[in-house]
Amino acid sequence: MDSMNEDLAALGARIDHTNELLQRMLVEVAKTPSTHAIFVDAGYLYAAAGRLVAGTEDRRAFDLDAEGLIDALIDKARSIFADSRLLRVYWYDGARRRIHTAEQQSIAELPDVKVRLGNLNAHNQQKGVDSLIRTDLESLARHRAISDAALLGGDEDLVSAVEAAQGYGARVHLWGIEAPEGRNQAEPLLWEVDSQRTFDLEFCKPYVSRRTAAAYEATGNRPTREDVRFVGAQIAAKWLVSRGRDTMMELLPGHPYLPGSVDQDLLVEAEGLLQYSLRGQADLRRSLRDGFWEHLQTQY
Repeated sequence: MDSMNEDLAALGARIDHTNELLQRMLVEVAKTPSTHAIFVDAGYLYAAAGRLVAGTEDRRAFDLDAEGLIDALIDKARSIFADSRLLRVYWYDGARRRIHTAEQQSIAELPDVKVRLGNLNAHNQQKGVDSLIRTDLESLARHRAISDAALLGGDEDLVSAVEAAQGYGARVHLWGIEAPEGRNQAEPLLWEVDSQRTFDLEFCKPYVSRRTAAAYEATGNRPTREDVRFVGAQIAAKWLVSRGRDTMMELLPGHPYLPGSVDQDLLVEAEGLLQYSLRGQADLRRSLRDGFWEHLQTQY
């Protein structure tokens, strides 16, 4: 009998010790702040916000203040996940040969932002972005790095990413941009997530603006070829610093041709500096490229 009582007492002590350890663990878990991250499919964002505010999905027709919009998304997440801290914003976009454009480079330099690039095909369609989102969502959820994920996107291919994250205990909240007509997010994606939120015209309008006629056009003054050639050289010098010499050197074998995405970046940046549209101005476009190449070749 004494032996049985001793065994029961020992068992009771072990149970008490286990309960004490569990209680400590629960206290520590309660002290640990939850963490959230924001995942942005930039292709969806540009198309949906452009359509809503500017009436077009063509990125060349409008400007998007990515920095301001990212800040607004962070503020929105802070109000929704009040007792949570931000891990970071993941920004997914496409680029030719996965080489950052000037705009993507500026976004990558923002604090708490990670730019992840898929490819662009010949039709300017993103390839590989959905798989990048899935990889990050699943990895962060598996390692308990996040408890909540705000996903701004609309593609049905993201369903597997949502399921993967939820399988590890994370909650996934779908964010979207209001569609002027119909719906711009796949129904299977809407069914799968834990919550939904839509940003309307009032929210998006401060960050999207149509590109206006340039000052040169307004005054009737057309820049000279030498003006445009100089701007081309300016941009080449700037890109050598921002994109890196190795990246720029990769362009040299293609002389006198530039990859389509690079040529488009050059055009857009030049128009911003000149405040003049070079669309349909073949002679000025040639001068722009000439100035770009001339400066680039002097550096190698």
